[in-house]
Amino acid sequence: MPKTPSPCIDVCKYKRQGHCIGCSMTKTQKSMFKALKKDSHRTAFVQMLTAQQDQLGAFKHWQKAYRKKLTKRKIAAEDVL
Repeated sequence: MPKTPSPCIDVCKYKRQGHCIGCSMTKTQKSMFKALKKDSHRTAFVQMLTAQQDQLGAFKHWQKAYRKKLTKRKIAAEDVL
């Protein structure tokens, strides 16, 4: 199975209290994700990010964009989200 891709959806504008308006990650979280080597850790990070988005609100568009990214890489969304 291919590695879990970054939750980044290539918007990268930090306007919401230091959170990206595209994926809700902070710059620190983006750096942390890049450092993760085990796919299980990367998947857990994406699941943590999804929970963060639910709390912050205003990130409903992210799941659709991320699912599209997973589909292009032939990764089942159920394995990641």
